[in-house]
Amino acid sequence: MIIDSLRQEHRNIEKLLLVLERELSVFDREERPDYQVIHAIIAYFLVYPHCYHHPQEDMIFEKLRERDPAAAETIGDLPAEHWSCAKRLWRVAQAVESVLSDLEVPRHAVHDIVRDFIEHERRHIAMEERDFFPAAVEALERQEWAEIASRLTNRKNPLFSETVEERFDAVRRHILEMEEEAEAERPAISGATLAAARAFCRSASPIVRLEVPSCLKP
Repeated sequence: MIIDSLRQEHRNIEKLLLVLERELSVFDREERPDYQVIHAIIAYFLVYPHCYHHPQEDMIFEKLRERDPAAAETIGDLPAEHWSCAKRLWRVAQAVESVLSDLEVPRHAVHDIVRDFIEHERRHIAMEERDFFPAAVEALERQEWAEIASRLTNRKNPLFSETVEERFDAVRRHILEMEEEAEAERPAISGATLAAARAFCRSASPIVRLEVPSCLKP
């Protein structure tokens, strides 16, 4: 069922949020987080949730609004909420780029931006699991689910396919593997003096330019 797939995607997203949270804690200790991991997570969120996951939910919400307007009203404007997620993510991307470009950005400001993104994502997922998904399951009929599934697998612009899922599964596994490697290398760094840690944070680092995917452009 489509809802089961979306719930699994929520679990996958939470795994990446935990990794991002761990890297943020490293940053908060004034040590150097693994920016390769952070960039990979940002890139993943720029593409998968906002170009594949959220459009699926928007289709379901559209049907829910037709079938049960009262239930849809209690949930609010879900598409607008999804755009809010995208805006918060882009703030994270800009904050990370500012740090790597040696711009004058207060550490607490970077912390607040990343923490806001993580907490907002978790609140958003919790709302969907608690309110949106149960309402959709109860209200929508079999033929409506079939119509949604047909639109998702449209050959011209598929929002769901085994190829797409396998590709992003591989990306998620790669991110988790990179994080394991980074964690394994950290004990030596965490034992350094504060001055050495700060100098390490200022060391040169390749900057990956993150482009806005077409699905997020007006």
